Amino acid sequence: MVRAGITVAACTGRPFPGALPWVKRLGLETPIVCYQGAQVRALNGEMLLDHGIEHDLAMEVIRLARERNLHIQAYADDKLLVERDRPEAHEYAEHAGMPINVVGDLDNAMGPTTPKLVIVAAREVLESLLPEVRRRWAGKLNAATSMPRYLEFTTIESDKAKALAFLCRQLGIPQEQTVAVGDGRNDVSMISWAGLGVAVEGSEPEVVAAADRSIPGPGHGGIQQLADLLMK
Repeated sequence: MVRAGITVAACTGRPFPGALPWVKRLGLETPIVCYQGAQVRALNGEMLLDHGIEHDLAMEVIRLARERNLHIQAYADDKLLVERDRPEAHEYAEHAGMPINVVGDLDNAMGPTTPKLVIVAAREVLESLLPEVRRRWAGKLNAATSMPRYLEFTTIESDKAKALAFLCRQLGIPQEQTVAVGDGRNDVSMISWAGLGVAVEGSEPEVVAAADRSIPGPGHGGIQQLADLLMK
């Protein structure tokens, strides 16, 4: 699609250091929407958009996780911060491709803001927790699962739709000429916003409901189907 003159951008929940190697591997040159839309970064790391969760609000979520013995992590200066060396921390770190930093107390280590917070737990735990946290922090935080075991929080000003809209304004691309593809609850906002929203088959029902169409998952020709559609 890049060779055909279509601008392709990565919109990911991954932190910038975890996203950059994949973007380079794909040969993309556009800025990266990362941290669930909390940041938009140029490939050299330059910050183009930055909306973090304020410290006091972040600590409300952290205290909830502590009370329920759930693993939670924050970020500062592109470092993954955890209070305890738990298996869940290593699970996420391996997925994200970045090391963990055990800091003992996120209250002191996090700084004035964090791009996002992530709770890592069993799927059934997060499915039960998601509606609760959405009610508790309605109008203050976005909460969504990116993968079945990851529950991610960003400030209400930050989601993939808002970040993608910002990036499109920077690139001079009108909304009606955009396509967004995703498979997680964290993709719902951008799928709804885009001129053409596409869900990967097998996604959560709210993802499919937000989309205009669906495509097969990885290894089953979905992206090729999408490319063929866009080239018509």
